[in-house]
Amino acid sequence: KMMQNVHLAPEDDEDDLYSGYNDYNPTFDTEDLENDVAFQQAARTSHGRRPPVTAKIPGTSASRPLATGFGSKATLTSSMGRPMTGAIQDGVARPMTAVHAAGYTKAVMRGSSFDPLGQARGPAPPLEMKNSDSSEEKIRQLEKKVNELVEESCIANSCGDLKLALEKAKEAGRKERVLVRQREQIATAENINLDLTYSVLFNLASQYAANEMYAEALNTYQVIVKNKMFSNGGRLKVNMGNIYLKQRNYSKAIKFYRMALDQIPSVHKEMRIKIMQNIGVAFIKTGQYVDAISSFEHIMSMSPNLKAGFNLILCYFALGNSEQMKKAFEKLIAVPLEVDYDDKYISPNDDPHTNLLIEAIKNDSLRQIERERKSMAEEYIMTAAKLIAPVIETSFAVGYDWCVEVVKASHYVELANDLEINKATTYLRQQDFNQALETLKMFEKKDSRVKSAAATNLSFLYYLENELVQAANYADLAVNSDRYNPAALTNKGNTVFASGDYEKTAEFYKEALRNDSSCTEALYNLGLTYKKLNRIDEALDCFLKLHAILRNSAQVLYQIANIYEIMEDPNQAIEWLLQLISVVPTDPHVLSKLGKLYDNEGDKSQAFHYYYESYRYFPSNIEVIEWLGAYYIDTQFCEKAIEYFERAALILPTQVKWQLMVASCYRRSGNYQKALEKYKVIHRKFPENVECLRFLVRLCTDMGLKEVQEYMTKLKKVEKLKEIREQRIKSGRDGSARSRREGNVGGDGGGTKGERLSAKLKALPGTSEPYESSGSKEIGASYIDPLGPQAERPKTAARKRTEEDDFADEELGEDLLPE
Repeated sequence: KMMQNVHLAPEDDEDDLYSGYNDYNPTFDTEDLENDVAFQQAARTSHGRRPPVTAKIPGTSASRPLATGFGSKATLTSSMGRPMTGAIQDGVARPMTAVHAAGYTKAVMRGSSFDPLGQARGPAPPLEMKNSDSSEEKIRQLEKKVNELVEESCIANSCGDLKLALEKAKEAGRKERVLVRQREQIATAENINLDLTYSVLFNLASQYAANEMYAEALNTYQVIVKNKMFSNGGRLKVNMGNIYLKQRNYSKAIKFYRMALDQIPSVHKEMRIKIMQNIGVAFIKTGQYVDAISSFEHIMSMSPNLKAGFNLILCYFALGNSEQMKKAFEKLIAVPLEVDYDDKYISPNDDPHTNLLIEAIKNDSLRQIERERKSMAEEYIMTAAKLIAPVIETSFAVGYDWCVEVVKASHYVELANDLEINKATTYLRQQDFNQALETLKMFEKKDSRVKSAAATNLSFLYYLENELVQAANYADLAVNSDRYNPAALTNKGNTVFASGDYEKTAEFYKEALRNDSSCTEALYNLGLTYKKLNRIDEALDCFLKLHAILRNSAQVLYQIANIYEIMEDPNQAIEWLLQLISVVPTDPHVLSKLGKLYDNEGDKSQAFHYYYESYRYFPSNIEVIEWLGAYYIDTQFCEKAIEYFERAALILPTQVKWQLMVASCYRRSGNYQKALEKYKVIHRKFPENVECLRFLVRLCTDMGLKEVQEYMTKLKKVEKLKEIREQRIKSGRDGSARSRREGNVGGDGGGTKGERLSAKLKALPGTSEPYESSGSKEIGASYIDPLGPQAERPKTAARKRTEEDDFADEELGEDLLPE
């Protein structure tokens, strides 16, 4: 019963309190009022200036359609009971006479609405599609394709792909000719795009020149230059001159440069200066120094630059005009560098923002350009001073002093001290060590940087002369003047290395590397020091780091290979030595080392190859000759071995064993007559040699010669003398021992007698003679191969020294010039 009086609200209740909030009301759409033609037209008429209508009877509004420039979009409720002006009520239009411009007419049909924009007519028809088959459209697309090909050609050239760049340029040229023919068919020649034709031809010529196809490039440039329609084509004669200069056709290069110079107006001053510089260079190439001087003098008077000034000095030097050299050097010094000096990189206060800004610009691209320009200027001035100093005055020293004074009076004051130090190094090249020392000693009282550089070079000089005390003193002076000078620390380490204190030496090299991690001398010497300390792994690390910096350094590659050999890793040692011979393919020592490693590994063929190459480049290495001779004996090619043993006999004519080896090779190859003749020659040179006599007896016996008795008598005599000598030596030793024990003086006489006998028999071989056999053996079995077993051959002392140590002469790298 309670629910009987409850009525649910119907879903389609027309009096919904929340309806209408999402309806679109174009009245409040003010964003496009500027583009609303109806609104703007109404605003310009009296309709827009009427006073607003106020609501007097609220609550009596009636709904009506609203017609604006947007069309009928919503039904709004007016605030008054009567309809608004201009609205349509019951299909009857209100007659209006003063608002024709707003779109009202007298003859409005019943039921028509207000539509000043004609939106009731529907959307506008679509735009007419372009005809892609039209001639103009085809020409436009072809022109676009030509431009794209030219751009692709330029991009390929900048990427280094010159072949692709030329192909694109040729294709652009072909399409451009097609384009010209199509334009000529549909229009007059005046409509041809000359700029496109010029760019296509110019790009094609440039790509020909880049691919060194100079004839084609010149022909293409001629097409541009001879066409009068290209107004700036004359400038390209500079490019043609450059091509002739590359072809060393200097007369034509000068001709085209001059034609280009005539066609370039005077307003392009910088370009004219560059062309004149090219003319001067071409005259230098032809040896016409007077004509070159006129070009460079004009440049130095109009727009001086470093290159023109330096070339002017070279021309006067070639002519031997010392006075003009001086004037040209003064002009070179006076060239404005246009570089801001380091003052702006010094912070005036402790403002953190300013300091951050200065740190940011200290190494930016502009600062790098400034450094490069300053470095180039210093190089030109230093080279010019070294060139003219010996010839502008009576002596080299006086000329250098004049250059130093001129530099001191210019804005290159910092170069004066460097010139002085360079003067000392020039004395060194002239082998005038005393003058070099005197020049460097003048810097002992100057500022710390210059003092440190001079003291470093003095330490280096005294080190080379093996005056280690003076070298150490000046190394200390250099380090005290500038503790952050890596060259000074390196030289100090060298002097300590010479004293044998390797631990302290390593500390100096490490400090040098802390100051400058790219100091290759310190890193190399540190590796050598670790080798001396037997810290092989650390030494290997040093040389591997150095190899990353100096990829093709022969010394570094050899040290790495040597360390792997010490570590008993022959495969790695061979790998690094193979890299080394790619850098120094004619080094006989490296080749013989490779041969030795392959021999130890059992690879005889590779060992023979490298030993033979070593012999070919240096046929005086006894170790290599010995190995090659033994190789041919082992392979039963004794005739081949004769050549190498004869070479060894020429190198060491006082050693009998090489001549015995030659005779042995003849005997082994079956040529007994040659062997007999060789043994006779050896016997004449070395008459007391037992081995030679034994083989002579053996051969004469086998061949049934009468001389056998003679050689047997000589052999017995020599053996008897040898036995007497051994007894005398033995008795002399016993007598000496007895006299020392007994303190008797009589032993001196015996010793003197023994000495006389030794003097008489001084030519006899000693008991350690490798070819000597004991008397109990037969002659046929007494011959011992002098080479011995292959694996037992010892290293030579000289070879050992080269591998392990020559610190002062070869392996240490000191800095001659300060850093």
